[in-house]
Amino acid sequence: MKKGIHPENYRLVAFRDMSNGHTFLTRSTAASRETVTLEDGKEYPLIKLEISNTSHPFYTGKMKLVDTAGRVDKFMNRYKSHLDKKKK
Repeated sequence: MKKGIHPENYRLVAFRDMSNGHTFLTRSTAASRETVTLEDGKEYPLIKLEISNTSHPFYTGKMKLVDTAGRVDKFMNRYKSHLDKKKK
């Protein structure tokens, strides 16, 4: 591995899965403006995730579509006239 290209400012960071509220602590260099106080009483930088291993269908075994931004609805609305023409 090349020397001098890896960051050296690793610190403990809390990552929170926004779909189910699960929070886990790990080392990271990711920047964050928000903080959270965990059960140990210490304050950590907070990184919000849309999906993690606790909510992903592959790991949970449940086929649940997580669509927080409404992407499917946006697609259907955008191409509705095209899809209607194709059905005729």
